[in-house]
Amino acid sequence: MTATVFAQHDAGVRFEWGLAGPVTLSGPAAAVVIVDVLSFTTAVTVAVGRGTVIYPHLWPSPDTESFARAHQAVCAVRRRAVDADHPWSLSPAHLLCAPAIDRLVLASPNGSAIAAQITAGAVVVACLRNATAVARWLSDRGFGRSDRPAIIIAAGERWPSGELRPALEDLLGAGAVIAALPPELRRSPEATSAEAAWHAHRSHLAHAIQSCSSGQELIDAGYATDVDLASDPDTDQAVPLLTDGAFRQANLTPQPT
Repeated sequence: MTATVFAQHDAGVRFEWGLAGPVTLSGPAAAVVIVDVLSFTTAVTVAVGRGTVIYPHLWPSPDTESFARAHQAVCAVRRRAVDADHPWSLSPAHLLCAPAIDRLVLASPNGSAIAAQITAGAVVVACLRNATAVARWLSDRGFGRSDRPAIIIAAGERWPSGELRPALEDLLGAGAVIAALPPELRRSPEATSAEAAWHAHRSHLAHAIQSCSSGQELIDAGYATDVDLASDPDTDQAVPLLTDGAFRQANLTPQPT
């Protein structure tokens, strides 16, 4: 069986999980939307909204420091390594409070790793905080048709074995983007299911994110503020677009298609 059977070709709005999603579904005419709510895409949205250029990178990787030097950027550190000299991490709360920096390398095993490996199409990141802004940007540029598909990728998390762990927060973030797209755009059954999950939880969104496995993991580690920030829908207008290897604020002016 070839990969094309999984490509959801009949739909303009598509949904998939993990790194295999963009590899299977994307092309030069597509827009790939990466959703990693806890925490990569929330962190990128916060940082780009403050004027920082974000370079995605694989993690773990032995060349992260040299990659940062080559791009005249600073490396984010792990949450527990944050100090006065290195206040930038994958934590949205840290990035919201730290001094804004021009260029930052933000490595992670899920959303950042996916972004670093996509080679075709427009790539943007979305979270609950900017879901409607991203959907508006997609619609304004004519994405969501079968010839210009909008491919929403829930990054998910990892089990200790390294295998993909589908994560509720990413399903809901993807569903929020899909729900904000024009209703006449044809959704695949996979995209319709993600949208249905969003509608099922939107009235108690904060509770759902706090109570899900990933939310509990961060809260137990002492990062409840990150969960609260990630659960706040449509509080950001930033649309981080991958340009020349880094996420920058996209042009929000509607473009002819």
